[in-house]
Amino acid sequence: MSQGAAQRTAARLFSNKGKVCNFTRLHVHIVEEDGAFTVKIRMLNHLKIKDRAFGEETAATFEMASSMVGLLAAEFSIPQSCISMKVSMKNYRDGVFH
Repeated sequence: MSQGAAQRTAARLFSNKGKVCNFTRLHVHIVEEDGAFTVKIRMLNHLKIKDRAFGEETAATFEMASSMVGLLAAEFSIPQSCISMKVSMKNYRDGVFH
């Protein structure tokens, strides 16, 4: 997946409908299901409880899923220290190659 396609997916995942939201926390759960990865996201502002968003998107690869998370964090300026991530894979050695 190209970076542009990942950005479009991330933008579609969270549409503010013209509303400006500032998020301070990003919680992510990536689950391997049937050869694909489901990315479940919860974003919130711990200072303004009403500013929150939830979403779910499917990614073909783990790299695509993690890139979606990185793009969302960058889009909403959420620092790495405010991101929590849980990854559930059947066999983690098959999912990531370095």
